[in-house]
Amino acid sequence: MNDNFRNIEYLKHGNERQKLAFNEIKRHKIFEILEVYNPILTGTIPIGIDLPESDLDIICECENHSEFKAYLLREFSEKKDFKIYSIQQNGIESTIAEFKTANFLFEIFGQCIPTDKQNAYRHMIIESKILYEKGFDFKQKIKKLKSDGLKTEPAFAELLGLKGNPYTELLKLETKTASKNG
Repeated sequence: MNDNFRNIEYLKHGNERQKLAFNEIKRHKIFEILEVYNPILTGTIPIGIDLPESDLDIICECENHSEFKAYLLREFSEKKDFKIYSIQQNGIESTIAEFKTANFLFEIFGQCIPTDKQNAYRHMIIESKILYEKGFDFKQKIKKLKSDGLKTEPAFAELLGLKGNPYTELLKLETKTASKNG
């Protein structure tokens, strides 16, 4: 199980799609460009439950959304299908930039929260531990549910029998997996 998602070197030794992601990130110097914002690749590709259409989600910590937006515009606006917008996610201001490269849709997501405290990272860590504990068959069932149209967290919630909001319920497992391993 990978314990260090902050360093994308693990992708070099992963499946074909992970290797492709590593090369694409390196070729476009995405992490070097975003370095000051503490970027972390999150989502389904790092934990190997991606679908062919899955994007590369990179979360960032930004104190000032106007500056972050201006920086993303300056660095990435020449990329194919570039767009940038702000939303409120769970009551938190979030800035999102999207663009395409030859092999992936990139989504860069910024909040005024340390990246390792953002929900996308926390969900991925919990999901990674569950996948490690439950094994190959569970992973295949998650991928099947996703290919049938479910998002990642609802797929986990369904297989784990979690009731209520799957995003919230999954985060409740964080303390259970931490206390079990600690």
